[in-house]
Formats: sequence, structure tokens, C-alpha cells
Amino acid sequence: MDQVRFIFWELLKILGVSFISLLAVKSAAGLKPAAGNVLVSKLARARLWLNALILALVVFGAWNLGYDIAAEVYYRVALSDAQNSRPIKSYLNALQAVVLRPGVLRYWQALESAKFTLGQWQSIVDDGAALKRVAGQDLEEVDAYRLAVSLFFLGRDDEALRLVDGLIGQNRFFLPPYILKGHLLTAQRNYGEAERAFQAALEVLPTDQGAVEGLAHAYFLEGNRQQALKVLADTSKFNFNREAQSRFEALEGMYAQ
Repeated sequence: MDQVRFIFWELLKILGVSFISLLAVKSAAGLKPAAGNVLVSKLARARLWLNALILALVVFGAWNLGYDIAAEVYYRVALSDAQNSRPIKSYLNALQAVVLRPGVLRYWQALESAKFTLGQWQSIVDDGAALKRVAGQDLEEVDAYRLAVSLFFLGRDDEALRLVDGLIGQNRFFLPPYILKGHLLTAQRNYGEAERAFQAALEVLPTDQGAVEGLAHAYFLEGNRQQALKVLADTSKFNFNREAQSRFEALEGMYAQ
């Protein structure tokens, strides 16, 4: 849908620039010295300069259109690179899109997504202010979540907790903030609150693998091995994929030692 909208607006811009250019050239060509009209006579004598000005404006308009199209191409290639597991190329192409058109939010989001994949945590945090400025409001959920994860990896737990609490307050069905909150609290050895965060996620989606593993690990670190094993054993009631089941079995073996 975004691609269709972009093509529509770019075609509209091209048609607009073409129409105004033709109208301006036609008007300038029709100027002739007129007795009793000083302004028209002066414009007629300056027809060459008027044509030069029109040409300059057309070139400027085409230049800007070229930048729009080039930025969109870089953005589309960045998305393709991301889908095909080429994070470095995705980063470089998204960066070019942002450089060409720094006021477009989706270009920034593509750049932050690439940085997130590459683990460029400090850079994501540094971009936070620019992203908010371009968004013109609060960050979108995924953008705020990426920022919270980056703060977590940088050891800025209190800032990350404030962000995830805000996200949970805005949308209780958005699970990643619950998981991150659980890991943040586990790292702070606040196991009881961490367990409640993971349990809240499982109340929304009982088959969330990350929440199951996080909850079991919080119990284990707290010293409650039996409860950790019970969490993993209870997964047999749900239809987890084979990879998740293998992971749970490995954790059960580790916790049972």
C-alpha cells in the first residue's frame, strides 16, 4: 500500500511540475511590449531571463523529485536486504535513504531495524531524539521497544523499565515488553516481579516460548527448582513446535541436575 501511495504522489508531482512549467513557458513566450503598460514591456524585454528562471525552477523540481525516488529505491532495497538476511547491506541502504530524505519516518525505522539486527545499541539510543522529532509524537510500539532493548543491553535498566511499563500501559496485548521487563527484573534479582511479568505474558499467550523460558529461569535462579521444572513440564499441555520442545527438554535436563 505504501508503494502504491508513493508512486501516486510522485506521478502527481511530476505532472504538476510539467504542467506549471509548460504554462510558465507559454506565458513568458506570449509577452510582448505594450504601449502604456510599463510592467508588461519590462517583462517582455526580460523574456530571456524569465525563461532561464523557469528552467532553473524546473531543474530544482526535478532534482527534488530525483531525491525522493532515489531515497525510496534505497528504502525498498533495504527492506529486501533485511528479508534476505543481509543486515549490513540493509543498514547501508537504509542509511542512504535517511541521508537523502531525513524527514521520512519509515526510512528511519528501516535504519533502526537494521541497527537492531546488528546489535548497534548505542547508535539506536543516540537516534532516539531524531526519531521522536520525525515522528512528531510518541514513538511507535516497535520503535520504543527497540530503544528499550538497547537501553537494557547498555545496562541502563531503569530507563528501559520506564519505557516497557509505558508500552504495557498502552497495549497489554503487545507481548515483547512483558518479556523484556521480566529479563530486566531477573537481572536485578527481583525474581518475584520478574515471575509476575512472565506470567502476565503467558496469560495473554500461553504458547510464548520466551515467556516460558524466562519464567522457568527466574524460578531456577530464585532457588525454586521444582517450580522451574513444573513450568517446563506444563508445556506438554500446549502445541509447541519441535524446536521449542527440544529447548524445553534441554532446560529440564539442566535444571534437574
